[in-house]
Amino acid sequence: MKSDPSSTSPAASPSSGETGSPSGDGSPSLATVRETRPGDFADIFHLTRKTYPHDVPWREQELRSHLEVFPEGQLVAVDGDDRVIGMAASLRLRDRDYPLDTSWMDLTGRGFFRNHDPDGDMLYAAEVMVDPFCRGRGVGKALYAARRALARRLGVNGIRATARLRGYHRVAPGLDPDAYARAVVQGNLGDPTLSFQLRQGFGVRGVIRDFDDDPETLGFAAVIDWPTRRLARRPVSRVPSLRSIRHRGDSLPAAI
Repeated sequence: MKSDPSSTSPAASPSSGETGSPSGDGSPSLATVRETRPGDFADIFHLTRKTYPHDVPWREQELRSHLEVFPEGQLVAVDGDDRVIGMAASLRLRDRDYPLDTSWMDLTGRGFFRNHDPDGDMLYAAEVMVDPFCRGRGVGKALYAARRALARRLGVNGIRATARLRGYHRVAPGLDPDAYARAVVQGNLGDPTLSFQLRQGFGVRGVIRDFDDDPETLGFAAVIDWPTRRLARRPVSRVPSLRSIRHRGDSLPAAI
């Protein structure tokens, strides 16, 4: 499960958060975004269970490691009772050291983020998820806004993530995955995950295969990025076939 959505709303500071930011429909956001604390671990465990009932939830030792190596990159969205209703986890890497076909396990140091590089030029979006009962209330957008604010504050070149092509199964018989991603970028097709991320300012760097064994994606995903400075959007390109990846997070935009 684990990857990644800038809205027109002001980006909330992860240390203080911002309640009442407009959501996509103009209504107030349900969430305040702040940095993750050890006291949030149990809530994150239950959030993962609710969001991905068939997957292994984040373990305390992983979450604790994230806070040890990169506390400012770990965010939670909380409601008025300080209950965790969303979370995002990130680490900093050198983009050139991680080809587009790098597995999630290698990108995240097997989930512990111990490969975090304090001088890395990219922020890798390892996880983002929202409580299924709180979707459509601006929670995911608030998390993405806080992450973009962090990327600007750190001075990195941008954010990198992976988007599962959840709608690909509907057109697979007549369209290859590269053409599908290109059609979504051009607005000729809609995809539940990629279309949302494109609206958040992400661009597509390439299409990868053997990403997971999900019947919706047929194993295909798009590597996406969001630049901190305005750059020309990269064209969709084919990436060589990957080894099979047991993915745990890059697919999370599906949970928003």
